[in-house]
Amino acid sequence: MHIIFAGTPEFARVALTALHAAGNTVVSVLTQPDRPAGRGMKLKPSAVKQEALRLGLPVLQPVSLKAPGIQDTLRALDAELMVVAAYGLILPQAVLDIPRRGCLNIHASLLPRWRGAAPIQRAILAGDTETGITIMQMDAGLDTGAMLRRDAIPIAQDDTSASLHDKLAMLGGRAIVTVLDQMSKGPLKATPQPDEGACYAAKIGKAEAALDFTRPATELARAVRAYNPAPGAATRLHGTPFKVWSAHATDHRGTPGRVITADAQGILVACGTGALCLTEVQPAGGKRQSASRFLAGHALPFGTPFGN
Repeated sequence: MHIIFAGTPEFARVALTALHAAGNTVVSVLTQPDRPAGRGMKLKPSAVKQEALRLGLPVLQPVSLKAPGIQDTLRALDAELMVVAAYGLILPQAVLDIPRRGCLNIHASLLPRWRGAAPIQRAILAGDTETGITIMQMDAGLDTGAMLRRDAIPIAQDDTSASLHDKLAMLGGRAIVTVLDQMSKGPLKATPQPDEGACYAAKIGKAEAALDFTRPATELARAVRAYNPAPGAATRLHGTPFKVWSAHATDHRGTPGRVITADAQGILVACGTGALCLTEVQPAGGKRQSASRFLAGHALPFGTPFGN
């Protein structure tokens, strides 16, 4: 099938690779403009652009899709379909109408459960036991289009946003290849999304990642997993920033935000309900390390406060 592919991060890169390997003709790749990155803040191409160049595919990087010029360029490609995955730019109706068979989106949620920018993180934060991939026909709404395929997977107790992202990226690549193969043989039935059960997966901000130890330990354990790898669950220790990369809830009790014990098993901090055992941490200016390694150079006696 002759398609335009639109995507930017690694999640989309996996789908592009799968579509190309399956024999689809990608007439052009849309991705966001190169962004400054790293200590030197040099311009870095997106994961999708890097893959497109490796595959020898033409790349377009418009700042917006609203300008008539880019719309004319897309129209001239005469594509059957556009496949979109974590592109990051809004597709106006004029662009949605360009491909002869419309635009499909690879969404990292079992719609309508999590519509929006951060479905993976929101699913972990909410304590969902499963998530998945939905292939939907795009419309002008926010992830409201009719569904062509839904594939579910369980969320493991130790899944972080990073590990769940990788599972869903692979699942999304397989799902979109299957859908395009089925479409090449005939029309697919599209199921309208119900509005019942829909939640908005708002983008995660750094302020949200601050750990509030008055909350239950089970919620904070999910937060640590959801904010790994970005922006990283954060607190303060002795007045300086302190990140938590791995932790689990226990049923110990104490004054919220205060250390109960600190030993080879981890740093046990009391919460509103239960306690959070920190097992991988990162002090200000330091590297990610096990709690036991951190404690080798830092004593944390009973009652030491976190969050101050």
